[in-house]
Amino acid sequence: MKTKFLALGLAACCFTAPVAAQEITGNVALATDYIFRGITQTDNGPAISGGFDVESGGFYGGVWASSVDFSDDTTMELDLYGGYGFAAGGFDFDVGGIYYAYPDSPSAGGDQNFFELYGGIARSFDILSWDAKLSYSPEFYGETGPAIYLETGLGLEIGAGITLDGRVGASRFDDFSGADYEDYSIGLSGTIFDNVGWGLRAHDVSGGGNESVVLSFSQSFGG
Repeated sequence: MKTKFLALGLAACCFTAPVAAQEITGNVALATDYIFRGITQTDNGPAISGGFDVESGGFYGGVWASSVDFSDDTTMELDLYGGYGFAAGGFDFDVGGIYYAYPDSPSAGGDQNFFELYGGIARSFDILSWDAKLSYSPEFYGETGPAIYLETGLGLEIGAGITLDGRVGASRFDDFSGADYEDYSIGLSGTIFDNVGWGLRAHDVSGGGNESVVLSFSQSFGG
């Protein structure tokens, strides 16, 4: 369960201002765990992921896939998404939708596939950046009913090409009593060699019990 904005272990929100020419980019990543909204998607094990994006005039679309490890033998996540990013009044805005699919999930039980609509806002202040995003699903994972997720984060460039950032998120479920929770993370990220990103990030959720530290490396290409 992964959005366009959150790379494995790197929770920096990336809003893109409109450009005229079409741009195609790709990415691949390795991480010691795949954390989505504070919860491991790989049973605390490593993950490999990758995807492609196309952007033109502010409109974008893409596909992203990752290994997962659920207790029901589901091993793959495939995300399809599209949206529009634009700048206004010194802020960057982004609206779109994403479909989370699990092609090899068992047919028994609730449907794991689900769709979300999202809207985000971001602004940079020299070495400081801020973003916030709201996601809504009319029928969340496992057919658990409507759900919303609100997240926000701050990033600070601390020198040597390294960014320190922290994020807070809140999950709210309409029909899933007692499941609401908050998640928190803080991390460092940077770049080594050519287009190779790295991240080191600590995660936890309200109530504890889901603490994890994730190391990740990612490679981007194209553009």
